[in-house]
Amino acid sequence: MNKALGLILLGATALAAPAWAGAPGPLGRWLSASGNVEVTIHPCGAALCGAVSRVFANNSMEHPGPAASPPARIGLQLLSDFRPDGDGWTGRLFNRENGNTYDCHMTLQGPNSLVMHAYVLLPLFGKTQIWRRLR
Repeated sequence: MNKALGLILLGATALAAPAWAGAPGPLGRWLSASGNVEVTIHPCGAALCGAVSRVFANNSMEHPGPAASPPARIGLQLLSDFRPDGDGWTGRLFNRENGNTYDCHMTLQGPNSLVMHAYVLLPLFGKTQIWRRLR
């Protein structure tokens, strides 16, 4: 009886764990599409967050040359409240170049590519970037 109860509790605990637990998924270090920053994605309670962990440059995504925005800094949180959603995770993405925060859906495309689709109101009105996993 105790053995059966233990198995039931173990199974319930596994079901209650976040979908990303136990598998690397998007956890780890990623190079942004611009190549400007390394972002480390990590658990934040029941969600995922991501902050700048290394700065390589301060170039604009839209226009060649230095960005008009303040330089990226280590610890700046770019990703917040990403939760499992269908084939990926949905949360919020901060764009330091314009100071806006967007809804965002991220999905893995193989083990080393992270598709980031940021949008306003509906995913149809968005932009997609590919981030590359760093080792």
